Amino acid sequence: MTQAFSGMPKALGHIRVLDLSRVLAGPWCSQNLADLGADVIKIERPGVGDDTRAWGPPYARDADGNDTSEAAYFLTANRGKRSVTVDIATPEGQTLIRDLAREADVVLENYKVGQLKRYGLDYDSLKDIKPDLVYCSVTGFGQDGPYAHRAGYDFLIQGMGGLMSVTGERDDLPGGGPQKAGVALTDLMTGMYATVAVLAALTHRDRTGQGQYIDMALLDTQVAMLANVGSNYLNSGKAPKRWGNAHANIVPYQTFACADGHIIVATGNDGQYRKFVEAGGRDDLLTDPRFATNPLRVQHRDVLVPLLAQMVKTRTRDEWIAQLEAVGVPCGPINDVGEVFENEQVKARGVAIEMDHPAAGKVKLVRSPMKMSLTPAQADLPPPMLGQHTDEVLRDLLGRSEEEIAALRAKGAI
Repeated sequence: MTQAFSGMPKALGHIRVLDLSRVLAGPWCSQNLADLGADVIKIERPGVGDDTRAWGPPYARDADGNDTSEAAYFLTANRGKRSVTVDIATPEGQTLIRDLAREADVVLENYKVGQLKRYGLDYDSLKDIKPDLVYCSVTGFGQDGPYAHRAGYDFLIQGMGGLMSVTGERDDLPGGGPQKAGVALTDLMTGMYATVAVLAALTHRDRTGQGQYIDMALLDTQVAMLANVGSNYLNSGKAPKRWGNAHANIVPYQTFACADGHIIVATGNDGQYRKFVEAGGRDDLLTDPRFATNPLRVQHRDVLVPLLAQMVKTRTRDEWIAQLEAVGVPCGPINDVGEVFENEQVKARGVAIEMDHPAAGKVKLVRSPMKMSLTPAQADLPPPMLGQHTDEVLRDLLGRSEEEIAALRAKGAI
């Protein structure tokens, strides 16, 4: 288990982010910024906090093996942040957010369209007090259009945005039908696109002194990440279908059952296909003119794939992997998550980290995959307890006295 980085230069050490977002897409963006060194102040509702704090079990466990109040879901998207509790529905809470915005470079939020305007915390209101502010809104459908006021959730957007139409087993096979992805891909990709947009806006601000507004929508992101599938439709007029673990444009590029499990074989060109069937001792599949090129293999997949399945079934998974790796055919196992973290390559790359935590003692997390030679992504703070840094931030950043903080707490504003 690799320890978190500390004491290294920070690419975004000069940036402060006021994070009003919850759940996953927004917090994923702010966690990226925190990993890159930004000071991220996470605003949470007093007594409740981010919805995902309660999305368990599982929860982080203390040294005695007992569950803490910190859900594993919350831990995955909130390292590196300071938690401040503010009730933005109160006048005092709104004043605090405005004061914090004056000290911030970026505001990130994922409230429903128009909700923050009621509190004077929308972009137009905050840019009046901080003209160079970068303000990023993350919603399901964006700030305009007929769906703008709808609530958007990852599962719904995976369906509406076409991902589920191309995910799942073929309709003509047992178990066929639409499936969502096993992780919230739309939320995560929206968080990634939002990160890129924020960094671009900060670069523009540094060159020109101008802040700007960023409008991120889950549906926009989902349609964009259809990638080649979307392009196939736009250029053919034919809606792609589900292929299960096969590929619409490449054959063979799929899973096969071995004698003791499953293997993925991904032949991206004709040379790799030839090496695959040679390794299987099927020269007839090498010389058959129906399978000579990838377009022909795609055309005749219903004939070829059953023959390849018979060939692969004759050996174990490890035998196939060893033989195909030796001849340069891309292949690999289908690991469960436990096997992933025990994988020698995953261990060698230091993907898993362990951090000190005020409630759990230690928490296990997955570090940022961004490896940079001079300013490495690093996690200096564990996912915070609810309101852990409220007094610290109000005192040190806003200059509030202990008496003022106590009065705000008595009013329920923090």
